[in-house]
Amino acid sequence: MRSCRRVASSVLLICLTLAGCSPTAPGSSAPSGSASGTAEPSGAGGAGRAIAVGEGPQKAYTVQQQPAAGSCHYRYEHGEPLEDPKCTPGAISPAVTQSNLKSTICRKGGYTSGVRPSTSVTGREKKLNAASYGFTGRMGDAEYDHLISLQLGGDPNDYRNLWVEPADPGHKKGSGVNNAKDPVETKLHTAVCKGQVTLAAAQQAIVTDWTTALSGLGLG
Repeated sequence: MRSCRRVASSVLLICLTLAGCSPTAPGSSAPSGSASGTAEPSGAGGAGRAIAVGEGPQKAYTVQQQPAAGSCHYRYEHGEPLEDPKCTPGAISPAVTQSNLKSTICRKGGYTSGVRPSTSVTGREKKLNAASYGFTGRMGDAEYDHLISLQLGGDPNDYRNLWVEPADPGHKKGSGVNNAKDPVETKLHTAVCKGQVTLAAAQQAIVTDWTTALSGLGLG
């Protein structure tokens, strides 16, 4: 009887090998296409990394834990500050999709004011995030910025989508927040709502490099 079992096992193994299969341990499963909490990107040319999916708009926001102090580092392109992709990779809201643009970010009357966290929450997060990035400039000139803006379907309060953005080069100290990233976000929003680019392409362009987002999508 034991010899018969050994023969049967050998035959099964040969069949699996010829079929290009490999035995699977009990209780295990094949890996899925994408990790939980991420969305498959479909940016320009379908290239780019997956962007995390946050919790979306909340009735009551709470202060989010930030990366450890000093663990994040700014990058610069043409003098413009960029986020640390390890600390701030971006996160999108599950409430905004390509199929519901007209009822969300492209609706008349606006969308962002209804989902934006209060300053009582973001003010505390901004101070914590400034420590994460080692930011020592004037807080009033720095923006606590959504990497993927709310008008592009960015998650409202996911720590992965928020960073203290320093002022642009040549910015006059004490003149408040005014940076070159904001017009880029507005132009991308207009293009998405006009159907010139997809929502996913715009989101991917921003997380890749906001300074080249428009040119990379052929928008100027």
